[in-house]
Amino acid sequence: MLDNHIKMPAVTPLVRYTANGIDTTYEYPFPIFASEDLQILFNEVTQTQGFSVSGEGNTNGGEITFDHAPPAGIVITILRQVPYERITDFLENGEFSAKSLNNELDYLMASVQQLQRDQDAMLRYARGETAGMTDMPSRQNRANKALGFDGNGNPIAIDYGLTQAPSSFTAIGGGAVNRQISDKAADTISVKDFGAIGDGVADDTLAFGKALQAHNAIYIPEGTYRITDTINVTFGKHLSGAGQSSVIKADSNLFTAINIRNGYNLLSGFVIEGGDIGINLQGQAGPCVQNRIDNLIIRFADKGIVLNGGGDTNKPCYWNNFTNTLVLSPSDTGIELTKSGSGDTPNANIFDGCRVYSQGSVMSGHGVNVAHGSFYNRFLNCEVNVDGTAQSCFTVGANANETVIDNLYTESYNSVPNLVLKAGSKKTLVQNFLAMSNGAAILDESGGQYEAINAGFPMPNRFDQMQVKDFTATLLRQDTVFIDAPNDAAFDLNTNISVHLVAATNGAITINLPLPNDYAGATYTIKKIDFTGNAVTISEPNGLGIDRKRDIILGGPYDYVTILSNGAEWFVLSSNRMAGNTKYYDTSGQLDIDMSVDTYLISSFGGAVTCRLPPANAIKAIGRTITIKKTDTSANTVYVSEQGGNGPDQYTQPLNAQYSAITVTSNGGQWFIVSKF
Repeated sequence: MLDNHIKMPAVTPLVRYTANGIDTTYEYPFPIFASEDLQILFNEVTQTQGFSVSGEGNTNGGEITFDHAPPAGIVITILRQVPYERITDFLENGEFSAKSLNNELDYLMASVQQLQRDQDAMLRYARGETAGMTDMPSRQNRANKALGFDGNGNPIAIDYGLTQAPSSFTAIGGGAVNRQISDKAADTISVKDFGAIGDGVADDTLAFGKALQAHNAIYIPEGTYRITDTINVTFGKHLSGAGQSSVIKADSNLFTAINIRNGYNLLSGFVIEGGDIGINLQGQAGPCVQNRIDNLIIRFADKGIVLNGGGDTNKPCYWNNFTNTLVLSPSDTGIELTKSGSGDTPNANIFDGCRVYSQGSVMSGHGVNVAHGSFYNRFLNCEVNVDGTAQSCFTVGANANETVIDNLYTESYNSVPNLVLKAGSKKTLVQNFLAMSNGAAILDESGGQYEAINAGFPMPNRFDQMQVKDFTATLLRQDTVFIDAPNDAAFDLNTNISVHLVAATNGAITINLPLPNDYAGATYTIKKIDFTGNAVTISEPNGLGIDRKRDIILGGPYDYVTILSNGAEWFVLSSNRMAGNTKYYDTSGQLDIDMSVDTYLISSFGGAVTCRLPPANAIKAIGRTITIKKTDTSANTVYVSEQGGNGPDQYTQPLNAQYSAITVTSNGGQWFIVSKF
């Protein structure tokens, strides 16, 4: 009697289920020889663990039991997948085994069913049709073409333009609507739709002009588009490319490659090569405002980017934005803000993440040149790396006002200055500046018309006029100027310097103060530093006078005065030349000395007076020297005593006669007599 064996039923060896998130056991209704013959997929992803198989060798199949219920919605596919091979070898003249033969036939049948399952998913000729050619066209012949059929129904490669497209299109996803295929194709307009070739040889200038005239958004496919004249961009246009593989190449450097004549345009994602100017922004058809230049490379132009205020104040160059744009190998200047006529300066434009890199090419101009510009033209996170032939890495010109430079990196050699501030430039703000050229970090020709924060060397911070509510300084330095002359001379006060050291060695010197109107809150110190008898006079020739009454004369060595303006007058804050203050009392009895002045004049006509000094260790007494003088002709005595103490030199001092006086000082322990007469 033969052993039992698998009987191969006529069943497709594949079954699918949709998991409900609860069941862990799923049947497979076809036989397998071993558990390794089963392939299990979750949404077409093969599973190799997390389950067990039962029913191997059973004609009717078996079950798959998962360790955990598959997530709801997962499509579970169970199929038999056996290798195409023989598993039995029959020996010649050997014992014939029916079991082995049955197993081999079962295995062959399983392979046939597997092939049948694979073929069910294939395209094939109909049963009633004589099969034609089945070979595809060669790879070279079918590249970038569609698969079609010739008049005999045989497969051929045909151009896309010759294919018959469907008349409508519906996007995948809920809520999608049906559209005509012609509308769908019109979503993107290419410059090639207007005849551009993009082979670097054909003249594509006219194609760009036609495309920009007909549409607002133009795409530049991969290719090199040779132009022989300027591409003019007017209002609200979007010119975009495929990145560095989309190149607009000027035929020569005798014309501007792209001229933006108006506002609200966007240029992004392509390369401009050559031209007198790569991109010129100038209000010609209207105000050149709100244009955006993003992710462009401009290379081998004389000037990469120029913003020009032009000759019409009604067509300014304002509020344009440049981001992630590289100007490569300019022969003159990378980025320039200028004004070619009587128009307005380029104002409030932003350059963020832009770079000028000469790449070793000779340059006659600057990396960046803000020749004209006002109202916060901002350069943020930019880099300038220029050849040693350049005039500067970055220049702020004489007609630039309120330029902001933040996070700038500059690099060059051959003593090229990193940042030049031309005479006439005003209110430049420089923050976080790394200067790597061996020229000056900040070459200031503006007379200090800038502020620097963490910028430059050797003074990384410089602040102009400001107001600070609460300020703590660990080290305070003051600007100092030295003044001398070969003979008698007069000088105007340098209002940009806080300390003036004056040597009157060769003659008397006069320092004239300006009117205080423009210097509210400003303080200045003037100090005589020579040992001659020549005087230093501080005067306000056109005003009320210092303290509204006089000049200050510094006669001795190291005499000084510190003055302050309140916006209307000049006042003395401190000086070793100030007149001592005096108080006069006509009284009798006890008088407590308040230490508010240096000299006390006492009249004792009404009776004897006792002037009580404060305790010698009182804060207001320590280190002070005062004089007390009897002024009247009476016989009444003026006594000088001490509160809680013994008095000067340890006893009460009497002043008996008119004009008797005593001068005393405290060392914090007791009062001492300095002089008495």
